[in-house]
Amino acid sequence: MRSILLMLVCLIFGVMPVHAAEPAGGQKFPISSDSYQDESISTLSGKLFARIQQEPFNAAATIIFFIAIVHTFLVSRFQRLAHDYDIRARAVEALDPLERPGRDREWDRLLFRAQFFHFMGEIEAVFGIWLVPLLIAIIFFHGWSAMVNYVGHVNVAESIFVVVIMSMASSLPVLRLAENAVARIAALGRGSPVIWWLSILTIGPLLGSFITEPAAMTISALLLRHRFYNLHPSNRLKYSTLGLLFVNISLGGTLTHFAAPPVIMVANHWNWDFLFMLQNFGWKAVVAILVSNFLFLLFFRRELTKLAAKPGTGESAQEQRAVPWSITVIHLLFLAWTVVNAHYPVLIIFGFLFFLAFVTATRRSQHQIALRQALLVGFFLGSLVIHGGCQEWWIVPVLKQLTEWPLMIGATILTAFNDNAAITYLATLVPNISESLKYSVMAGAITGGGLTVIANAPNPAGISILSSRFGDGGIAPLGLFLSALVPTLIAGAAFMLL
Repeated sequence: MRSILLMLVCLIFGVMPVHAAEPAGGQKFPISSDSYQDESISTLSGKLFARIQQEPFNAAATIIFFIAIVHTFLVSRFQRLAHDYDIRARAVEALDPLERPGRDREWDRLLFRAQFFHFMGEIEAVFGIWLVPLLIAIIFFHGWSAMVNYVGHVNVAESIFVVVIMSMASSLPVLRLAENAVARIAALGRGSPVIWWLSILTIGPLLGSFITEPAAMTISALLLRHRFYNLHPSNRLKYSTLGLLFVNISLGGTLTHFAAPPVIMVANHWNWDFLFMLQNFGWKAVVAILVSNFLFLLFFRRELTKLAAKPGTGESAQEQRAVPWSITVIHLLFLAWTVVNAHYPVLIIFGFLFFLAFVTATRRSQHQIALRQALLVGFFLGSLVIHGGCQEWWIVPVLKQLTEWPLMIGATILTAFNDNAAITYLATLVPNISESLKYSVMAGAITGGGLTVIANAPNPAGISILSSRFGDGGIAPLGLFLSALVPTLIAGAAFMLL
């Protein structure tokens, strides 16, 4: 935390220079961390200040990034404003035509404000909105060609992967298969709301190690929406369940090396395979999930036992139709194709087009694919990657200054303000990092993955699916942070003490 505060002080004083400096040595934009040649500067604050002096754009990019983060904490406020303006616009529209002369301009103004604040309140659009000033800043400091070259070479393979895997995972055959797996566990408790709640929050996240975290988030959130949130639990239990879900999803993908975005970013670089992940992270993640779930179950046992299933809270009649096993198997093959080719966007899109054609051909056993929310999440991740590429200048020196425990805590904190896959990726840029420090940064990134909506790639999907169950204001970022705090501490203890 001290390091982050020092960085902010440097930003305040370092933003003063107005004239743009050319990247050192004529290097391409943005400057890589090891190109600053500031090893002789011993203090972190001095190093960050020198980097701002050498490249004033650093200050502008990071200030824009932190403003975007602040924006994510205000989306519920913007959603309330949009709702208020929409009600006022409808009131004007409903007036008798004789009473409306001269009020058309007021109606137009209210409609515009309602749509404006609705857009500002879309959590997935936040970082895309703040790309506009970032791109303007790049042009101002380095010119149009630098901006086009930077954005044109950003790797959006992960964004494409998430869009496709979310869309496939939201298909009826995959959802039915996952629900059947969870239902077998829930049947042990005769399908009571308590057992459904516990089964979804335990089995659902662990499925993420095999069908990927975005798919696990989609399935778990949809099941919770049908089987739990439709029972109208208290606001406190709603947020506690949401915090558990987000933290557990971040933990549940670590049994393998191909399912969790932060693991994917380092697996090849650090030679981490399936056995390594299972031995060093997987079993500890399972312990943390079970401890958190049963602790919350004990705390909310009275309310959970009072919840009773109500008519209409399950699936619709269309969704209750049987899905042939042959169609389910083909869907799983499409998922497997996407996972195997996760780093090859062309092959992913190729398979996705065939998947959409197959869904159309078998539409009697399908429901509408949720493309909108998948595209929004992909837009969110793509925007975050573009922002994240301009933050290396401060993240790398901060990570290099820390030892094991401080690094784990620092990575957890940084994950709350940046996607955990970006944190682990930037850790691969640190030269000669020891095995213990690799473990610490991964433990921190996984631990902090449930604290905010931007902390883990699948989180926006969960927000999109469950936001309507939290009223007109949607999900409050502070409520999510507080509800995820206890399971985050349990996860951190499991990784560092076991």
